[in-house]
Amino acid sequence: MDRSPPGSSVHGDSPGKSSGVGCRALHQGIFSTQGLNLCLLHFLHWQARSLSLWVASERRPGPQGTAPSFIRYDFCQVLQWFAERVDRIILLFDAHKLDISDEFSEAIKAFRGQDDKIRVVLNKADQVDTQQLMRVYGALMWSLGKVINTPEVLRVYIGSFWTQPLQNTDNRRLFEAEAQDLFRDIQSLPQKAAVRKLNDLIKRARLAKVHAYIISFLKKEMPSMFGKENKKRELISRLPEIYIQLQREYHISAGDFPKVKAMQEKLENYDFTKFHSLKPKLIEAVDNMLTNKISSLMNLISQEEMSMPPPLVQGGAFDGTAESPFNQGYGEGAKEGADEEEWVVAKDKPVYDELFYTLSPINGKISGINAKKEMVTSKLPNSVLGKIWKLADCDGDGMLDEEEFALAKHLIKIKLSGYELPSSLPPHLVPPSHRKSLSKAD
Repeated sequence: MDRSPPGSSVHGDSPGKSSGVGCRALHQGIFSTQGLNLCLLHFLHWQARSLSLWVASERRPGPQGTAPSFIRYDFCQVLQWFAERVDRIILLFDAHKLDISDEFSEAIKAFRGQDDKIRVVLNKADQVDTQQLMRVYGALMWSLGKVINTPEVLRVYIGSFWTQPLQNTDNRRLFEAEAQDLFRDIQSLPQKAAVRKLNDLIKRARLAKVHAYIISFLKKEMPSMFGKENKKRELISRLPEIYIQLQREYHISAGDFPKVKAMQEKLENYDFTKFHSLKPKLIEAVDNMLTNKISSLMNLISQEEMSMPPPLVQGGAFDGTAESPFNQGYGEGAKEGADEEEWVVAKDKPVYDELFYTLSPINGKISGINAKKEMVTSKLPNSVLGKIWKLADCDGDGMLDEEEFALAKHLIKIKLSGYELPSSLPPHLVPPSHRKSLSKAD
């Protein structure tokens, strides 16, 4: 069965043939670097060819025998065909020249009904400062809100997704975290493919129900003898009103109905008298499938995901920083000093020792009350300070010695620098005098 876009030959040079390996890989949901690159090359080749041919067709042709014959494409229709079959749609914007043209706006509208697949990338964000970036982000969300009608906030990844040096390094950590989030989202696509296909099945089932209601209504309204064509034209023109009537009668969401204009164009080619009447048993079968069988399938998918290793995408940008010093967060925050032989807290310990001896230590330790007086000066919430206390009190005696107090101050410094605290104390942060006791306890 030919699944090419209507009236197009995107995959190859001849209509109806699919010669693009990369596009087939994208169609099947295989997000490999090689497949994506091949698909983009085929697609861009087709785009450049169709664009140049469109310009050529507007010129006066030469002799009829030498003038090539070209096929024009409905670009939005092609995008809609792709959107229904891919796993992820990424809209790319440049932060320093944010603009949504009329053509781009129409292209985004072609993705309606696929809102859960859309992600937004705000690229080259290093070319603006932090204050300008906030304004650009707000303007982007406001502009997208007028084009994409969805109650959910779109996920926007902010960064600089190219190999050039950063022009503004103030938000370097943010860019790195956003890039890793985007890569993880792409890597998880194969794992979530079954759920997305199930969601597509649900959409098609609901659409089939709605079509049954529409067709049966049109059949019922048609006269048996005379005036059939006039009645057909009247019903087609009244289709928006019919939609509202069916929504109220059968309690159907407006989003489950097909587009009015497209439906009106298709109905022009059919004889309403040959439509079938509504069959309640078939509707009940669909409802039973949606309420019972779908939930069973969801449980099966969840069980399979738990029993099988996640099929992650590999290669390309995913392997660029993995297992290297340039991986996100490597050597930063609580991971600082992981590769060093010396205790990382030792470099600031003389300063912490001066504070320690001002807190009236007894037998080389300070009480929790005295430690609290110093720790609350950080203005961190009590919940965070409580976690720091548990991490720093290595022996669990409710008091802090010199090294434990220095560790507590180091953890406070990590949190104030914007890093997350570890759930358990990493081995390289354990005070030297407590390492033997902790290793025995383990």
